[in-house]
Amino acid sequence: MNFPDSPACRAALEVATAFHTPSLLNHSVRAYLWAEWYAAEHGIGYDAELLFVSAMLHDIGLAQAFDNHELTFEEAGANVAWVFGAGAGWPVERRVRAGEVIIRHMWDKVDVAEDPEGFLLELSTAMDISGRQTDELPGPLRARVLAAYPRFDLATEFAGCFAAQAERKPDSLAAVFVRGGLAGKLARNPLEQG
Repeated sequence: MNFPDSPACRAALEVATAFHTPSLLNHSVRAYLWAEWYAAEHGIGYDAELLFVSAMLHDIGLAQAFDNHELTFEEAGANVAWVFGAGAGWPVERRVRAGEVIIRHMWDKVDVAEDPEGFLLELSTAMDISGRQTDELPGPLRARVLAAYPRFDLATEFAGCFAAQAERKPDSLAAVFVRGGLAGKLARNPLEQG
Protein backbone atom coordinates (compact mmCIF):
# COMPACT_ATOMS: atom_id res chain seq x y z
CA MET A 1 0.00 0.00 0.00
CA ASN A 2 2.58 2.49 -1.11
CA PHE A 3 1.92 5.56 -3.17
CA PRO A 4 4.35 6.62 -5.88
CA ASP A 5 6.53 9.39 -4.51
CA SER A 6 6.98 12.41 -6.74
CA PRO A 7 6.20 16.11 -6.35
CA ALA A 8 3.18 15.67 -8.65
CA CYS A 9 1.84 12.75 -6.62
CA ARG A 10 2.25 14.58 -3.32
CA ALA A 11 0.55 17.67 -4.78
CA ALA A 12 -2.33 15.62 -6.25
CA LEU A 13 -2.98 14.04 -2.85
CA GLU A 14 -2.87 17.51 -1.28
CA VAL A 15 -5.43 18.82 -3.81
CA ALA A 16 -7.71 15.82 -3.31
CA THR A 17 -7.47 16.18 0.47
CA ALA A 18 -8.29 19.89 0.30
CA PHE A 19 -11.32 19.63 -2.00
CA HIS A 20 -12.85 16.18 -1.48
CA THR A 21 -14.99 15.04 1.41
CA PRO A 22 -13.41 12.23 3.46
CA SER A 23 -15.61 9.68 1.63
CA LEU A 24 -14.55 10.82 -1.84
CA LEU A 25 -10.91 11.19 -0.82
CA ASN A 26 -10.80 7.62 0.47
CA HIS A 27 -12.61 6.42 -2.66
CA SER A 28 -9.89 8.04 -4.78
CA VAL A 29 -7.13 6.45 -2.71
CA ARG A 30 -8.81 3.03 -2.81
CA ALA A 31 -9.24 3.36 -6.58
CA TYR A 32 -5.47 3.73 -6.90
CA LEU A 33 -4.76 0.85 -4.52
CA TRP A 34 -7.19 -1.55 -6.24
CA ALA A 35 -5.64 -0.58 -9.61
CA GLU A 36 -2.11 -1.06 -8.31
CA TRP A 37 -2.99 -4.53 -6.99
CA TYR A 38 -4.79 -5.56 -10.20
CA ALA A 39 -1.88 -4.43 -12.37
CA ALA A 40 0.60 -6.41 -10.28
CA GLU A 41 -1.63 -9.51 -10.31
CA HIS A 42 -2.12 -9.39 -14.08
CA GLY A 43 1.30 -8.16 -15.17
CA ILE A 44 0.04 -4.85 -16.55
CA GLY A 45 2.73 -2.23 -17.03
CA TYR A 46 1.58 1.31 -16.28
CA ASP A 47 2.82 4.78 -15.41
CA ALA A 48 2.36 4.92 -11.62
CA GLU A 49 2.59 8.71 -11.37
CA LEU A 50 0.04 9.26 -14.15
CA LEU A 51 -2.35 6.72 -12.63
CA PHE A 52 -2.00 8.13 -9.13
CA VAL A 53 -2.58 11.74 -10.19
CA SER A 54 -5.55 10.69 -12.33
CA ALA A 55 -6.99 8.64 -9.46
CA MET A 56 -6.70 11.58 -7.05
CA LEU A 57 -8.39 13.95 -9.52
CA HIS A 58 -10.89 11.65 -11.26
CA ASP A 59 -13.88 12.87 -9.20
CA ILE A 60 -12.69 16.43 -8.59
CA GLY A 61 -15.47 17.62 -10.93
CA LEU A 62 -17.96 16.48 -8.26
CA ALA A 63 -16.38 18.83 -5.69
CA GLN A 64 -18.32 22.05 -5.26
CA ALA A 65 -15.30 24.19 -6.18
CA PHE A 66 -14.95 22.48 -9.58
CA ASP A 67 -18.49 21.36 -10.42
CA ASN A 68 -19.32 22.66 -13.90
CA HIS A 69 -22.95 23.32 -14.78
CA GLU A 70 -22.47 22.51 -18.48
CA LEU A 71 -19.61 20.03 -18.77
CA THR A 72 -19.82 16.51 -17.39
CA PHE A 73 -17.96 16.04 -14.14
CA GLU A 74 -15.35 13.87 -15.87
CA GLU A 75 -14.70 16.59 -18.48
CA ALA A 76 -14.40 19.16 -15.70
CA GLY A 77 -11.96 16.81 -13.94
CA ALA A 78 -9.95 16.42 -17.15
CA ASN A 79 -9.65 20.20 -17.35
CA VAL A 80 -8.48 20.39 -13.73
CA ALA A 81 -5.90 17.68 -14.51
CA TRP A 82 -4.63 19.67 -17.50
CA VAL A 83 -4.17 22.79 -15.33
CA PHE A 84 -2.66 20.70 -12.53
CA GLY A 85 -0.22 19.12 -14.99
CA ALA A 86 0.81 22.55 -16.25
CA GLY A 87 1.57 23.59 -12.68
CA ALA A 88 3.54 20.38 -12.20
CA GLY A 89 5.64 21.19 -15.26
CA TRP A 90 4.28 18.29 -17.31
CA PRO A 91 4.47 18.55 -21.08
CA VAL A 92 1.17 19.11 -22.89
CA GLU A 93 0.97 15.48 -24.02
CA ARG A 94 1.10 14.24 -20.40
CA ARG A 95 -1.54 16.74 -19.32
CA VAL A 96 -3.80 15.51 -22.12
CA ARG A 97 -3.15 11.88 -21.09
CA ALA A 98 -4.23 12.58 -17.50
CA GLY A 99 -7.45 14.07 -18.86
CA GLU A 100 -8.03 11.05 -21.09
CA VAL A 101 -7.59 8.68 -18.16
CA ILE A 102 -10.10 10.68 -16.11
CA ILE A 103 -12.66 10.82 -18.92
CA ARG A 104 -12.27 7.12 -19.69
CA HIS A 105 -12.87 6.05 -16.09
CA MET A 106 -16.57 6.49 -16.93
CA TRP A 107 -16.47 4.30 -20.04
CA ASP A 108 -17.92 0.78 -20.10
CA LYS A 109 -14.62 -0.64 -21.24
CA VAL A 110 -11.11 0.65 -21.94
CA ASP A 111 -8.59 -1.33 -24.00
CA VAL A 112 -5.70 -2.22 -21.70
CA ALA A 113 -3.25 -2.40 -24.62
CA GLU A 114 -4.21 1.09 -25.77
CA ASP A 115 -4.52 2.79 -22.39
CA PRO A 116 -3.38 0.78 -19.35
CA GLU A 117 -3.92 3.67 -16.94
CA GLY A 118 -7.45 4.30 -18.29
CA PHE A 119 -8.20 0.58 -18.10
CA LEU A 120 -6.98 0.33 -14.52
CA LEU A 121 -8.86 3.43 -13.32
CA GLU A 122 -12.09 2.37 -15.03
CA LEU A 123 -11.85 -1.08 -13.43
CA SER A 124 -10.81 0.09 -9.97
CA THR A 125 -13.49 2.79 -9.73
CA ALA A 126 -16.11 0.24 -10.83
CA MET A 127 -14.86 -2.09 -8.10
CA ASP A 128 -15.13 0.61 -5.49
CA ILE A 129 -18.50 2.00 -6.60
CA SER A 130 -20.58 -0.83 -8.04
CA GLY A 131 -18.66 -3.82 -6.68
CA ARG A 132 -17.60 -5.18 -10.07
CA GLN A 133 -14.96 -7.93 -9.72
CA THR A 134 -14.50 -7.34 -5.99
CA ASP A 135 -14.53 -11.12 -5.55
CA GLU A 136 -11.03 -11.05 -7.06
CA LEU A 137 -9.65 -8.90 -4.23
CA PRO A 138 -7.77 -11.02 -1.67
CA GLY A 139 -9.42 -10.87 1.75
CA PRO A 140 -6.35 -9.58 3.62
CA LEU A 141 -5.78 -6.77 1.08
CA ARG A 142 -9.43 -5.83 1.15
CA ALA A 143 -9.47 -5.72 4.97
CA ARG A 144 -6.22 -3.73 5.16
CA VAL A 145 -7.32 -1.12 2.59
CA LEU A 146 -10.82 -0.70 4.06
CA ALA A 147 -9.36 -0.31 7.57
CA ALA A 148 -6.87 2.34 6.43
CA TYR A 149 -9.31 4.11 4.06
CA PRO A 150 -12.88 3.51 5.30
CA ARG A 151 -15.88 4.08 3.06
CA PHE A 152 -17.70 6.33 5.56
CA ASP A 153 -20.98 7.38 3.85
CA LEU A 154 -19.71 6.93 0.28
CA ALA A 155 -22.81 5.07 -0.97
CA THR A 156 -25.19 7.84 0.07
CA GLU A 157 -22.89 10.72 -0.85
CA PHE A 158 -21.90 9.35 -4.24
CA ALA A 159 -25.50 8.51 -5.16
CA GLY A 160 -26.44 12.09 -4.25
CA CYS A 161 -23.60 13.57 -6.31
CA PHE A 162 -24.60 11.54 -9.36
CA ALA A 163 -28.30 12.34 -8.92
CA ALA A 164 -27.42 16.06 -8.90
CA GLN A 165 -25.29 15.62 -12.02
CA ALA A 166 -28.09 13.69 -13.73
CA GLU A 167 -30.67 16.34 -12.93
CA ARG A 168 -28.57 19.15 -14.40
CA LYS A 169 -26.99 17.12 -17.21
CA PRO A 170 -29.55 14.52 -18.37
CA ASP A 171 -27.40 13.45 -21.33
CA SER A 172 -24.33 12.71 -19.20
CA LEU A 173 -22.94 9.28 -18.36
CA ALA A 174 -23.71 10.07 -14.72
CA ALA A 175 -27.38 10.31 -15.71
CA VAL A 176 -27.14 6.99 -17.56
CA PHE A 177 -25.68 5.40 -14.42
CA VAL A 178 -28.44 6.87 -12.24
CA ARG A 179 -31.11 5.53 -14.60
CA GLY A 180 -29.30 2.17 -14.52
CA GLY A 181 -29.75 1.83 -10.75
CA LEU A 182 -26.49 3.24 -9.40
CA ALA A 183 -27.88 3.82 -5.89
CA GLY A 184 -28.82 0.16 -5.56
CA LYS A 185 -25.45 -1.02 -6.88
CA LEU A 186 -23.68 1.20 -4.37
CA ALA A 187 -25.76 -0.19 -1.52
CA ARG A 188 -25.18 -3.80 -2.63
CA ASN A 189 -21.43 -3.40 -3.18
CA PRO A 190 -19.71 -6.14 -1.12
CA LEU A 191 -17.16 -3.53 0.00
CA GLU A 192 -19.97 -1.81 1.93
CA GLN A 193 -20.04 -4.86 4.19
CA GLY A 194 -16.28 -4.78 4.72
